[in-house]
Amino acid sequence: MSLSLLNVPVWGLFDLPWWAYVLMVLTINHITIVSITVFLHRHQAHRALELHSAASHFFRFWLWLFTSTVTKEWVAVHRKHHATVETTEDPHSPQIHGIRKLLLEGYELYRHGAQNQETMEKYGYATPNDWLEENVYSRYRDAGLWTTAILQIILFGVPGLFMWIAQILWQPVFAAGVINGLGHWWGYRNFEVKDASTNIVPWGILIGGEELHNNHHAYPSSARLSNRWWELDVGWMYIRLMEMLGYAKVKKVPPRTVMDPSKVVADLDTLTAVLQNRFQVMSRYAKTVVARVHAEELRKSDADRRGILRRARLLLVRDESLLNDDGKIALNNALAQSPALRTVYEYKHRLQALWQERSQSQDRLLQALEDWCKQAEESGIRSLQEFARTLPGYSVDPA
Repeated sequence: MSLSLLNVPVWGLFDLPWWAYVLMVLTINHITIVSITVFLHRHQAHRALELHSAASHFFRFWLWLFTSTVTKEWVAVHRKHHATVETTEDPHSPQIHGIRKLLLEGYELYRHGAQNQETMEKYGYATPNDWLEENVYSRYRDAGLWTTAILQIILFGVPGLFMWIAQILWQPVFAAGVINGLGHWWGYRNFEVKDASTNIVPWGILIGGEELHNNHHAYPSSARLSNRWWELDVGWMYIRLMEMLGYAKVKKVPPRTVMDPSKVVADLDTLTAVLQNRFQVMSRYAKTVVARVHAEELRKSDADRRGILRRARLLLVRDESLLNDDGKIALNNALAQSPALRTVYEYKHRLQALWQERSQSQDRLLQALEDWCKQAEESGIRSLQEFARTLPGYSVDPA
């Protein structure tokens, strides 16, 4: 059949309307993203779920056809990113390389990291090494891409070529550029982890849930990337569907916060729950203590003092390792203006010290937690006192 595209005759076995080509590209790219987030990321890199061999082989074959991705390389680079995040050793941090380079050359940074033999040996463990991997997927890594190019040109002519170009650009632009770039540069944060990771948007649709990048860095071994009730993780939806069909088994998700109002004194159950839920605990502390005290201080401040306090709103909850020199100065100026803010900021650090000193015995950690609660109740700061009274109610999820 022939079809006219910009008045140029184009030959292919099928002549389809324009929307059919668009729909095919979107469908193929969606399956590619699902393959990356479910197979490469959550299953292979973090072992957050188990996959049936049939599902694993499908994902490997699909990624070979449409991305030429070698599983060991992708996994090794990603694991190194987590191990060295936001340092000069991080293969693709916008904090180190700059956001422009990540958006425009993110895939090149990934390829450079994959060529590091030390990275492959140290971080590429426990990835597929069967006959197909060694003799097809790794040995002829680009053969899949050229196969799809030839097939699509035969089937659809010049539109097939444009479809193929759109398919091979999808991963470098969205996975390497957007996630590795914007996911450490812009967005909102549920958890104050020791890196710059952000949730780009709360609806993880376009990139299969990977938009929820801050959640992932807080709980990297979780098969579910959504954390708030209003966050949507499409990858998790596919995992749950595969689990119902017997093709997947979830191994780990973020701990669920359980509160026991009858508990008024911290015990070992409280300690375990606080350590397991440390990111939720600190998120709650930021909202119910730091934010409230900050708002109260703003209300009773004059214009000059109010400006100093406003500049420190986000700095009060941000990890100190992420603050630049100007941020540290602004934070210290705010703390100097408000004894109440300085107190809740100091108590934040003391609470964080509990999991920074987990090598201590349980008895010593429990004593530190009890002391924290007692002294916080004696602080005279209402929101801090209320938080201290409820902290012993944290309990381990029986499930």
